[in-house]
Amino acid sequence: MNKAIYIATGEPESGKSLITLGLLRIILGRTKRVGYFRPIIENVIQGQKDNHIETVLSHFNLDMSYEDCYALTVHDVIQKKIDDQEEEIVDIIFKKYKELEERFDFILLEGTDFSGEAAFVELDLNAIIAKNLGTPVILVGTGKGKTDEELVSNLHLAYDSFVEKEVQVLGVIANKVESKDLLKMEEAISEKLSDEIFVAAIPLINSLFNPTIKEIVNDIGAELVLGEDQVNNQVESFAVGAMQLRNFLTHLTENCLVITPGDRADVILATLQASISDNYPKIAGIVLTGGLSPEKAVIQLIKGLREIVPILTVERGTFEVANDIGAIRSHIYPNNEQRIYTSLITFDKYVNMESLTKKYLKFKKRGLTPRMFQYNLLKKAKKVKKHIVLPEGTDERILLAVSRLQALDVVDITLLGSPDQIKSKIAQLGIPMNLDSIPIIDPVNSDHFEDYAETLYQLRKHRSVNRPMAHDLMADVSFFGTMMVYKGHADGMVSGAVHTTQHTIRPALQFIKTKPDVSVVSSVFFMCLEDRVSVFGDCAINPNPTAEQLAEIAISSAESSAAFGIEPKVAMLSYSSGASGSGADVDKVREATEIVKKKRPELKIEGPIQYDAAVDMSVGSKKMPDSQVAGQASVLIFPDLNTGNNTYKAVQRETGAIAIGPMLQGLNKPVNDLSRGCTVDDIFNTVVITAIQAQMELAEV
Repeated sequence: MNKAIYIATGEPESGKSLITLGLLRIILGRTKRVGYFRPIIENVIQGQKDNHIETVLSHFNLDMSYEDCYALTVHDVIQKKIDDQEEEIVDIIFKKYKELEERFDFILLEGTDFSGEAAFVELDLNAIIAKNLGTPVILVGTGKGKTDEELVSNLHLAYDSFVEKEVQVLGVIANKVESKDLLKMEEAISEKLSDEIFVAAIPLINSLFNPTIKEIVNDIGAELVLGEDQVNNQVESFAVGAMQLRNFLTHLTENCLVITPGDRADVILATLQASISDNYPKIAGIVLTGGLSPEKAVIQLIKGLREIVPILTVERGTFEVANDIGAIRSHIYPNNEQRIYTSLITFDKYVNMESLTKKYLKFKKRGLTPRMFQYNLLKKAKKVKKHIVLPEGTDERILLAVSRLQALDVVDITLLGSPDQIKSKIAQLGIPMNLDSIPIIDPVNSDHFEDYAETLYQLRKHRSVNRPMAHDLMADVSFFGTMMVYKGHADGMVSGAVHTTQHTIRPALQFIKTKPDVSVVSSVFFMCLEDRVSVFGDCAINPNPTAEQLAEIAISSAESSAAFGIEPKVAMLSYSSGASGSGADVDKVREATEIVKKKRPELKIEGPIQYDAAVDMSVGSKKMPDSQVAGQASVLIFPDLNTGNNTYKAVQRETGAIAIGPMLQGLNKPVNDLSRGCTVDDIFNTVVITAIQAQMELAEV
């Protein structure tokens, strides 16, 4: 598992950049390959780049391009929301992050800045991103302009928001706190949090958050006339030079910025002289307003001074410029080494890295999210490409799914049916597809037809199948496709978009048959819910299994769950939990549970148990407080087909869950059945899991 931390905030100007810089330096000292990623960045002017990404890349010399470091801009996010494409936001971020996971051992992620047009959705969006990426979060809040109570309240609200979305919060950091309040602040934050949460407070360091002359030049659109060598001067305050000189001089303070009309030569010269005088504070710079510039003689005099602070000119009026400067947000940028080092020193001083590391090492990644699961399926399927036959080659949904599979280069495909009809349908639909790499076979015209028919005859003659019957059966696409799998000419088959379940799986039961230790073929659906992936079985094959069959279904489903990266915690469902109910139906579930415990004592299993107690932690802890499964079941076994089929469809329709499957369990080679109401996504996903099953069959040989 790749390591990562997500730095997030619930408000603007939190100073999370300081945390990013500090953490990166520590991580780079301990880990060789470190990446940096901002899922969403502020909009940037064309031709320019995000300032913070540039700072991180240049200072730490990371082995990344600028484009590697972000997925979307705020404008992209807003546009996708307008276009009702919100799902794509996380999909794009997830894909980009997973590409970085392939290259780096640790990735530090930094959330959005809470400014501009997208601020109203940022807290939830950052939580959703962190959850789908499976990364723990460090929350950062600012104490600037807040009472202690307001800061603590804001941090707790942000913490609750992330936890409610089942995001694991690793730490909470209060930034820009009054130095005298640091310990009190840490105690106040910790009071309502788990002991496992890291807490720190960092004081307000004015030199980090005051704007520099360079930032002011960029933000107000000024022209730098003189003093380029001091553009990193920091501005702690500003004074407007609009009064008489004797009064103006008394308003000068250390590192202040003087704002004055460009024709006030007296103020300009007095300011410059005061800055080099031992009797007055040092000045950060001068802004000349109104589009006015000093006369040539004055410029000549200034150039002769031994030290010149930066002098800027702007077209706008004095008081408008003063308001603009007052609203400037300070940033850390690449060539301001002093501010970067101040950030690093501050982090080292106030963040106990040893304590944070201990908390991080205890972090355990929770169950797979749907996006993780689907991404892992594709990744696994691509490792060893398998060959899948699709008997229903003329169905529009099949062809659309094949186009997607080919574009992603996931599997090799063979289509069954009339080549002319299939090619005509592809042309009619306008589907992009390279037919040179997809064989289309009409069974009766296949070079293998006679061999397949003879093989079927030999396999089934003891069941009164003669050669003419074998020829007739082999003309059927389901029999032909299944025989391709049996003979090793394909690795798996997916059918059922047009044909019934019985039509699809009967040939497989007749001559592919079940594995030696399996007596019943069953099925599972991978239910991709909003926050987890659950395994539902059996929802497609066995109408009313016996206790022994139900136990076998549970064991097969647990094995499938583990094989696809989901830790099996098995719930044997019934209308009662524990010993509270009786009757033939619940007794069957109770007996099946005991059979599983004897056969597979290492399995975490509970039964009988009701659905709500199996999946809801609060209900499960009340009904079965000592259970390892109650409230956190990942494999749900239904007592009969009526219950299972209706439940999976109800969950799918009412929650919008993606149901991948059914995937058949127990056959010697993978054959999977589609629902006749399947979508293109259903077909795509079922082909992918069939390919993975084929990989597993190869590994077992």
